[in-house]
Amino acid sequence: MRIPNIPGFDQEAFDKYFKNTGMLFVGRVGSLLIKMIVGISVANYLGRGQNGILFGGTVYIYFFSAIATLGLDQFIVKELHAFPENRDRILGTSFWMKVLAGILCVPLMWLAYQVYPAKGTPYSYVFIFSMIGIVQAFTVIDSYFQSQVQSKYIMQVQVGGNLLSAAIKLVLIFSKMPLIWFVYAYAFDFLLISIGYYFTYQRKGRDVFKWSYNSQLAKKLLNYSWPLIISGIMISLFMKIDQIMIQNMKGVKEAGAYATVASLSEAWNFVPVVIVTSLFPAILNAKRDDAGRYRKRIQHLYDLMVYLSVPVAVVITFASPLIYKLYKPEFAYAAPVLSVHIWSGIFVFLGAASGQYLIAENYNKLTFIRTGFGAVVNIGLNLILIPKMGMMGAAIATLAAYGGSTMFLVFIPKVNDQAIMMLRSLFLISLFKKLLKK
Repeated sequence: MRIPNIPGFDQEAFDKYFKNTGMLFVGRVGSLLIKMIVGISVANYLGRGQNGILFGGTVYIYFFSAIATLGLDQFIVKELHAFPENRDRILGTSFWMKVLAGILCVPLMWLAYQVYPAKGTPYSYVFIFSMIGIVQAFTVIDSYFQSQVQSKYIMQVQVGGNLLSAAIKLVLIFSKMPLIWFVYAYAFDFLLISIGYYFTYQRKGRDVFKWSYNSQLAKKLLNYSWPLIISGIMISLFMKIDQIMIQNMKGVKEAGAYATVASLSEAWNFVPVVIVTSLFPAILNAKRDDAGRYRKRIQHLYDLMVYLSVPVAVVITFASPLIYKLYKPEFAYAAPVLSVHIWSGIFVFLGAASGQYLIAENYNKLTFIRTGFGAVVNIGLNLILIPKMGMMGAAIATLAAYGGSTMFLVFIPKVNDQAIMMLRSLFLISLFKKLLKK
């Protein structure tokens, strides 16, 4: 892809980052299609009730995923970008930090279940899912390939793992296996990906057994990431708390129907993650070399997020009744809820982009503040709206929470320019300015 000559523009670097983003995108799209087909098949097989019981168990691993990952992923990329010669020490330290955090999550998930159990979902399911926090430690390899702008390896692992995972679930459906087998299958998905990462990393002279742990580096990483850990918990709360609240207030069948809404709506959330993680090294380079170019790249990133998310929201809004024709009739009443829930994706896209800016500027604590605000809004609105409106109330609460969290930056003076830039993109002001210049 060729771009006209622009002062300060590096065509070779652009091609490298564009190709990397494309590889990640292809991998995630492939995984998305596989997961959607299998997810619909599993929901139709299990029905609303058992689907609600299954996803009620997965919610707890989402709640503690931020602790299990320690919010380290982007800081691993940042460290590898700055100190590539310390690769084995950075990866080894991060890996063992994640293993220990994953082990810690097992009793924490037990405690969370005792405090607020998902009615109808047995703790044994939650315990099986809690093992995911340990095996996901190998995702540090994902961060390594991101730092090297070599996302084709990530794509290979994800697509291969999801194909095998899909085959296993389809076999379970055709064999008419009980619900517990699907619990094991969903937990096994993460083990498959970790095994794939391990064997992929072992190529070309790399060796995980050369990784080493460094306590000083661990302290440094935790010092950077602790606000993101708390932020991640807050994000998990306002992404998934509605699932358990619906299950406890309205029953497992309503929760099972809402699980399909959340799965379809949130399936697209990989898009901003792919783009911002792939372009993060380029943004860091611009910050280091040219302040003007750095600001322009941030604005262009916000523009891109809007150009991608708004069309998806419009299409899904009108297509939701058709989408639910793929499900059994008992799920059909969830279509209008999807038409509302999908609009929260716009703020997910913008939030992912602005989150990268906060990391680049070391404003990590602000991430915690704004996500905390979003969590409070979501829980409060869910308590009010779910009893009156059921899952439609949860969708409205989700939309309000994401919007409030993303745009909360407008109230913080040192970063309110970022909120203004996002609003400029959201109301297409940037686009009109570009068109008027032509």
